[in-house]
Amino acid sequence: MLPRLITLLLVLAGVLRATAPDRPNIIFILADDLGLGDVACTGSDRYQTPHLDTLARGGTTFRHAYAVPLCGPSRATILTGRYLFRTGATNQDATGRFTPQAEMMTPAVLKQAGYVSSSIGKWGQLPLGPKDFGFDDYLRFSGSGAYWKSQGRKGESVEINGRRVPVGDHEYIPDLMHTHLVDFITRNRERPFFVYYSLSHVHTDILPTPDSAPGSTTLYADNIAYMDKLVGKLANELDRLRLRERTLIVFFGDNGTSEGKAETSTVGGRSLNGAKGSMLEGGSRVPLVVNWPGVVPAGRFSTDLIDCSDFLPTFAELAGAPLPAGKVIDGRSFASQLRGRNEPGRDWIFIQLARRWYVADRHWKLNQAGELFDLSDAPFTEKAVASSNASPAARAARVRLQSALDRLNPAGGILDDGDGTGRHAKREENRGKEKTRKN
Repeated sequence: MLPRLITLLLVLAGVLRATAPDRPNIIFILADDLGLGDVACTGSDRYQTPHLDTLARGGTTFRHAYAVPLCGPSRATILTGRYLFRTGATNQDATGRFTPQAEMMTPAVLKQAGYVSSSIGKWGQLPLGPKDFGFDDYLRFSGSGAYWKSQGRKGESVEINGRRVPVGDHEYIPDLMHTHLVDFITRNRERPFFVYYSLSHVHTDILPTPDSAPGSTTLYADNIAYMDKLVGKLANELDRLRLRERTLIVFFGDNGTSEGKAETSTVGGRSLNGAKGSMLEGGSRVPLVVNWPGVVPAGRFSTDLIDCSDFLPTFAELAGAPLPAGKVIDGRSFASQLRGRNEPGRDWIFIQLARRWYVADRHWKLNQAGELFDLSDAPFTEKAVASSNASPAARAARVRLQSALDRLNPAGGILDDGDGTGRHAKREENRGKEKTRKN
């Protein structure tokens, strides 16, 4: 009897090993300037995103996901897992200063576990090129919001693995990116891969898409719809290649909706407080949808706190890759939550831009000036709490969040030397760059 039981247990263990998902392929889709009010599954009143909604129904949507409110510093944080006061990427110009010797990005981390990687789309303010930071393959365009050749420098060509490729008069750059993505995953379907898929949409210029009606007056909605269509096409390709159950798809916004669009990108009839570039909730609260069939819980809405430093350690844990040695990794892996385990997550998130920063939990926010805000009506309003009439809960929150700031000590790291907006280095430096460019 005992030998038969042992045999049965061994057979069962083999079945479980065979059916359990291996280390996943990882496709990280990063939308540009896309906030909560731009995506249906995160509450948009105006825009339809049926393919993202399908991913959300089959996966988990995070309600409290935060990005740095401008694209360059946000992407530096995403790819290094480190806060800006450690990397120095505190403004859009400063993101170009760190080196592969100083900072290790996600593809180099995952390479240790045998992953092959591709960067497709916007590289933007990040330094050097994707291959310098460990990507095996890439397609990149110049600047942000590249769609058509008619845009001039940013649209006239793309760079593919060091080779400049002209864009045709009728070629749509997001379609070229999709084709390159499908080719990459097709060629590498027998090995684990990581794709950093950095979309053009919906950064300005907001131009007609191939699906726009002549004279369309709804171009912003057209662009959101086309972005969503590309997500659906990707999911279909994964199905066709029989990679769907082996692939983790993560969809994230690099910062909130841009100014001028944020007022009409409403949720439940209300505008979010703030937009891209601001330290308000609308600048940093962004969509996060995660889908991995059979692993990530389906139809779940999570209130766990996520900040954009968390992706690198999460992907490293799922891949079985060691984290960079000798570096403080600020991100916290949420791999256990992706697997549906009821384990505690973050107590707070940290967001910085230039010399402004804050720590926040789901209920309170404390900034670098010592100002405390009640987030009970966030992301629509943030109510300043005066110390003189603070409730016991507010006083306790101040102590708790100040303790987190004291441990981080952002003022003791690399200080921003920009103009204070997070968009530029010092005006003197900018004038020098402009003079050089003109000469």
